[in-house]
Amino acid sequence: MSEPTATPRLDNDIDQRIVSALAVDGRTTLATLATLTGLSTSAVQSRVQRLEQRGVITGYRAVIDPHAVGLPVSAFLEISVLDPASVGDLGARLGAYPEIESCYAVSGDAGHLAVARMATTADLADLLVRLRTSLPAQVRATIVLRTLFEARPLTGSA
Repeated sequence: MSEPTATPRLDNDIDQRIVSALAVDGRTTLATLATLTGLSTSAVQSRVQRLEQRGVITGYRAVIDPHAVGLPVSAFLEISVLDPASVGDLGARLGAYPEIESCYAVSGDAGHLAVARMATTADLADLLVRLRTSLPAQVRATIVLRTLFEARPLTGSA
């Protein structure tokens, strides 16, 4: 995924209210947004479309409980690339593993941090063996014991 060339910003308080409401519930209706902002439904629809076109709103998705779909084990993977020439395709290589939910290039010793979800700790051990044998990297795992919160809605500044 490439980085945007310019960071989209919210133009005003009305856009902020629309974004905040959609961040909490992406299925919020245009009628509800119209009531919240004091605008007509068509005016809200135009604003939402502009926010999408400008890249402020990048999509809508269902938030799935990993436990409910049989993936109760979460782990953070610290990935330290051993061959700097292989960093370029690391994202694509890690993206081939369905257990890896997200991956970040980070500062610090590891260089990359990934989040993996699986059914059992045995599945985590298997993933680690596969990663360690296929990547020119050192991989360390930290198992999540309890999630206090995650995926908080980004509502912007208050």
